[in-house]
Amino acid sequence: MKRSVALRWIAGGATAVTSAAILLAMPMSQALAADNLSLGAGADGSSKASGTSYGNVKDGSTSTYWAPGGSTGYVSVKWGSATTVSSAVIKQASGGGSINSWRLLNADNGAVLASGSGSPSSISFSSTSLKKLTLDITAASSAPRIAEFETYATGGGSTPTSTPTAGPTSPTPGPTPTSNPGTPTGAWPSSAGSASISGTVNVSGTFDGGMKTYCCIGDGSQNESQDPMFKIANGGTLQNVIIGSPAGDGVHCEGTCTIRNVWWNDIGEDAATFKGTGNGTSYVIGGGARSGSDKTFQHNGNGTVSISGFYLSGSGKLYRGCGNCTSSYERHVKIDNVLLNDIDMVAGINSNWGDTATITRVTITNSSSVVVCGKYQGVSKGSEPKYLGEGWNDSNCKVNRSDVTIR
Repeated sequence: MKRSVALRWIAGGATAVTSAAILLAMPMSQALAADNLSLGAGADGSSKASGTSYGNVKDGSTSTYWAPGGSTGYVSVKWGSATTVSSAVIKQASGGGSINSWRLLNADNGAVLASGSGSPSSISFSSTSLKKLTLDITAASSAPRIAEFETYATGGGSTPTSTPTAGPTSPTPGPTPTSNPGTPTGAWPSSAGSASISGTVNVSGTFDGGMKTYCCIGDGSQNESQDPMFKIANGGTLQNVIIGSPAGDGVHCEGTCTIRNVWWNDIGEDAATFKGTGNGTSYVIGGGARSGSDKTFQHNGNGTVSISGFYLSGSGKLYRGCGNCTSSYERHVKIDNVLLNDIDMVAGINSNWGDTATITRVTITNSSSVVVCGKYQGVSKGSEPKYLGEGWNDSNCKVNRSDVTIR
């Protein structure tokens, strides 16, 4: 990736929050002037083409613009004191080059707040207090023309990025993975806009989707060779996202991860697959999924998956520990405070490998012959696990009948 000389010190200390082909495409209206923090800010940059000015990106007019001296460069808005920002809106003037890749940087410390390919439009990121925000154009067909670099403390214009209050997770998630997500009700959240992606979004640290609907990859089938829509690195968090259809192979957790307030409009192959082998705990907190034919959460690695405050409608299983993966592990699942509608099984585990399912506070509706804790005999890859039957209050199935309400 080509970088301007002036930005090498920033890139050296940057840690990417996400790197993927993200093109945010949503309807935008003119924001109120009082909301646009850039209007009272200063501006500078790496270079400027003849007849252009850094100040043109924060003058409130789309008839003026800044362009770099070459095809790449950066422009910044800056404040005299720390200012809290969580979104930016980039407006381009006609006649310039096409942006191929970009980064949004916290210029105070060089951290990458967001990145993507194609022309950036509305960009949301974790709320950050900073004095200088930089748009770094790392590749373009020729010099792009940036008419406005708007910044907002919350969502820009008519597309707020705050979490809707409707739905099972109306309490704001706390800072720890085990925060109480609230009692699921079956209500589905409203989308705050759309985000079109053309490949897997890699998540390192925290990715907050601002309740936008991310779509689409894959073919919507049960084909297990599809790429995931999101791939979360070890220790990462994916939150406040609605996943559209088709969603490929959903979400992959490469190590331990936290999935908070994430909603799957259509499960597709699997909603999420947990692949970590470090014996840690991954968390699913709040959120919901619907329209699945088999598994919702697939556990291929080892360790524990904790699911709480989740709503599921129309699927085979909420959880399944892989019974015929290449590597066999002892796996554990903890399920608490969930609402399940029209499903076949709550949890499927492999008792011969020492798996356990701890299940509490489960409500099940429209499921006449549901299995709460199903035991399987795990086998080597290439064979099919044998179903052994349902377990209650034993060494593998740690669940009492009083913990389950069936309506």
